[in-house]
Amino acid sequence: DIAVCVQNLLAIVRGEVPYDRLRGLDPRIIDRPAADAVAEAVQDADWMLGVYEPRAKIDSIGAVNDDAAEGIFRVTAEIS
Repeated sequence: DIAVCVQNLLAIVRGEVPYDRLRGLDPRIIDRPAADAVAEAVQDADWMLGVYEPRAKIDSIGAVNDDAAEGIFRVTAEIS
């Protein structure tokens, strides 16, 4: 299922997948200021989904702030 594949890709941190170290979101984003990190995470997710899940038609990619004071957010994608 395409939606499950997209969800799995967004949950992976780059470097976790043996023999495919580019798959996943860039972990260097973690230490950035929240405003910069969100923009970089969205851009990185867009690239990753385009490369690793070309079947998904991406309508939008964004981030949801779970705890803005702590800089905790999730990358989300709307697909069709």
